[in-house]
Amino acid sequence: MSGDPITRLTLRRPDDWHLHLRDGAMLRAVAPHSAAHFGRAIVMPNLVPPVVTGAEALAYRGRILEALPEGSDFEPLMTLYLTEDTDPADVAAAHAEGIATAVKLYPAGATTNSASGVRDFDKVRPVLDKMAEIGMPLCVHGEVTNADIDIFDREKVFIDKVLKPIRKANPDLRVVMEHVTTQDAVDYVRDNPRNLAATITTHHLIINRNAILAGGIRPHYYCLPVAKRETHRVALVQAAISGDGRFFLGTDSAPHTDARKLEPCGCAGIFSAPVTMSCLAEVFETAGRLKQLERFTSLNGPAFYKLPPNEETITLVKGDPLEGPAHIGTDDGAVTVFDPGFPLHWRVEA
Repeated sequence: MSGDPITRLTLRRPDDWHLHLRDGAMLRAVAPHSAAHFGRAIVMPNLVPPVVTGAEALAYRGRILEALPEGSDFEPLMTLYLTEDTDPADVAAAHAEGIATAVKLYPAGATTNSASGVRDFDKVRPVLDKMAEIGMPLCVHGEVTNADIDIFDREKVFIDKVLKPIRKANPDLRVVMEHVTTQDAVDYVRDNPRNLAATITTHHLIINRNAILAGGIRPHYYCLPVAKRETHRVALVQAAISGDGRFFLGTDSAPHTDARKLEPCGCAGIFSAPVTMSCLAEVFETAGRLKQLERFTSLNGPAFYKLPPNEETITLVKGDPLEGPAHIGTDDGAVTVFDPGFPLHWRVEA
């Protein structure tokens, strides 16, 4: 019968349009979890030192491929870290040679390993002009870092004070607002249909700021941009399930060891790669839009990046609650896996 509940869903293999894989021991531990479910991923360049040049991106890509399980066809899509000294010619060459898919803008000090980011946006105009000319996307961490701006307002202020002037000066620049967290960002994307899109994370669809602060501090829910009010979370869910091609998945899965998360000044980041597809199936099912999951995870992102969808498929099956690991082990220490706070009944079929 047409009204029977869906318990099995096959969709094009998804992609992750915002992923942190780190390096060294952490890379070797976490890369297989993304490769298990995703076909491609935009890989963040905020290593120490950052991935600034095409040569550095090519070397990092090689280390990622070496960390994948034998036989994996997971494709890392590399990004270059934008600095005030970035060479436009190097960016263009890396893009033309298929080494770099996008450039990442971090306002200096906005998040983990962002000290080399941009302070004076006038100094990067030649790079942005070249990117617009060649059609290379700019991935933006959309927060100001001014000490006098409340942390919960930094995305909204960034849109008004930084992003709008950048896009007014260069309307041909293709921009992805990464890990949006507010109704303001959703509205801005919807109101500007040309050359603008946004990624939404797994965790921002599920948690609000109460998850971090109410009843005690929960550092494993701390990320940047920080989760906002419930009204903003609801706006993100509505954008994700809408089918609007300008919104797509970027998990921002960002592993840190538990020791680093629990320091007096703990790291921002949530490791969600192992459970993302299970979490998203629950979110979309609860909203009554399970059939839109493929658009959000597998179709919208490739369309914006002008890439074909993956030919392969994955199948999600609903059953008894999963009993996944609360942590994964690395040579550097344990890493906590994102806990959505509710049972996960959907799993990716082997």
